[in-house]
Amino acid sequence: MIIIFSALAKRCYGLLLLFTLATLVPAIAYAANRIELSGVTGERKQNIELYLSSIAASEINPSARFKNRVNRDIKLALRGLGYYQVVVDFEDQHKGKDYILRANITANKYVYININDIRIIGGAANDTQFLQLLKNAAPKKGERLHHGKYENYKSELLSLANRKGFFDAKFERTELIVTPGDRRGTVKLFFNSGVRYKFGDITFHGSQINRGRLRSLLTFRKGDDYSARLLGELSQALSSTNWFSSINLEADVENRKDGVLPLRVELAPSMRNIVEAGIGYVSYTTDSKGIRLKGKWDKPWLNDRGHSLSSELALSTPEKKLETRYKLPLRNVTNDYYQFTFRYTDLKDPDTDTDSQEINLAAERNWLLKSGWNRTASLRALYENFIQGSQDDQSILLLPGLSFSRGTNDGSHMPQTADFYSLSMEVANKALASDTDFVIFRGRAGWIGHWTADQRWLVRVDGGVILQEQVLNIPPSMRFFAGGDNSLRGFAYKEVAPLDDKNLFLGGTRLATANLEYQYRLQGDWWLALFTDYGSAWNDQPDWQHSVGIGARWASPIGPLRIDVAYPVNSDINSGLRLHFTLGPEL
Repeated sequence: MIIIFSALAKRCYGLLLLFTLATLVPAIAYAANRIELSGVTGERKQNIELYLSSIAASEINPSARFKNRVNRDIKLALRGLGYYQVVVDFEDQHKGKDYILRANITANKYVYININDIRIIGGAANDTQFLQLLKNAAPKKGERLHHGKYENYKSELLSLANRKGFFDAKFERTELIVTPGDRRGTVKLFFNSGVRYKFGDITFHGSQINRGRLRSLLTFRKGDDYSARLLGELSQALSSTNWFSSINLEADVENRKDGVLPLRVELAPSMRNIVEAGIGYVSYTTDSKGIRLKGKWDKPWLNDRGHSLSSELALSTPEKKLETRYKLPLRNVTNDYYQFTFRYTDLKDPDTDTDSQEINLAAERNWLLKSGWNRTASLRALYENFIQGSQDDQSILLLPGLSFSRGTNDGSHMPQTADFYSLSMEVANKALASDTDFVIFRGRAGWIGHWTADQRWLVRVDGGVILQEQVLNIPPSMRFFAGGDNSLRGFAYKEVAPLDDKNLFLGGTRLATANLEYQYRLQGDWWLALFTDYGSAWNDQPDWQHSVGIGARWASPIGPLRIDVAYPVNSDINSGLRLHFTLGPEL
């Protein structure tokens, strides 16, 4: 019995092995099988490949049943693009052990739209955005009947209706009639938007800030037309105050009635104290390097009026800096405020021949103008005790100032379009308790544009002038120096500047720099950059410096990370090849 069982077991095992191999053979044999298409290109080929993408290589075979399946999918794919008269001829091919099913497709005649009846009824009938959508996205008479375009237009209608508060919108008629023999199609689409809802009562809950301050952030009122864009702007404005840890805008669409939609804003206070600490490494040039310690203490809100306090301490070998800012928001809290600043700086930088102790006290008033420009009026008191090159002196100044700035971008980390402008002026006069007379002007501008989605360009210009005959009358913190990451790459920080008679850095009363950059996307968020920089800082005659370089850009979640290698061109300043590392906005 034992012998018979063993023989039977061996036989069964052999049969099991043969069965297993038999089931694996088709998978192995058809592992490289494929379907090839001819007679179609572009959108038609892509749509067919999308339909056939669910077919595994192991399923491809020369059977009539499989060919009927492929024939059906090809015709469905082309029908969605308006091609109803389609002929598919199959050809069996073999390449070694691989089987190739070649589909020769004839689809040259499409169905065109003969009757196009699209109507927008209700409150959106004369709405500019709906009319623009009708003009740009709706199917047109005489066009190829494209099912995708038809469905996309329907989706965009509903999406726009939802964003603009037409919450009762619906399609009263959706007909797509095709007569393949005549190659004619009929589109009938009746969209009833209903009424546009208006904002009802707007209430704030959970806030530690008084409601008057919060309501100053509203750009709409009860009775105004609903708009998702306005809700987004309110959320962004609330977030920019730093007063809240969470913000939730609840427009109760499900319980809407009588054309009115109440808005409930749920808020949670941010922490009263936020402390940050960091350690890093600073290296302006060969000598000015070492560990850098940084600490920050923020009090986002001090009282129910939204006053805030921020202090920052930075310690490194060349520079020690303490800065405190007190902000008092006014009626429009994000754009209308007073700010008072105290700053102490102790700078000992042998690379720029600077040894200075600086105390600044400043009062500022900020407005956002209707034109989009930020205007800041300021009064700054400056005491500076310094050694700059061969000069050992001190300066006491009272500086009234006025500045304007404006910046726009498309909101992405690596914007395709952006611009920035800044103009400022400060005045010192002996009649206003200053120990010298001068006027300083500073201007900056930058632009980002693109040729394609993968090609960007960037231009930056920076200039300044001090109306004063003697640079020695100006404290070093207000003189002009060029060179560094955001100035002239290829040169050390503040390396481009006039020298005194002992060949020590003096600083200038004039500044002009320009940066030109081309960027090409390598993959995803990584970009290659080619750039050239040009400029100088001077007193009498400019000594123009020029550099070229190559770099990499990464669109990180916290802003562009830039790594550059630059080299001076025909320069008497022997900087050599220099590496620059920068994190933050490009303009």
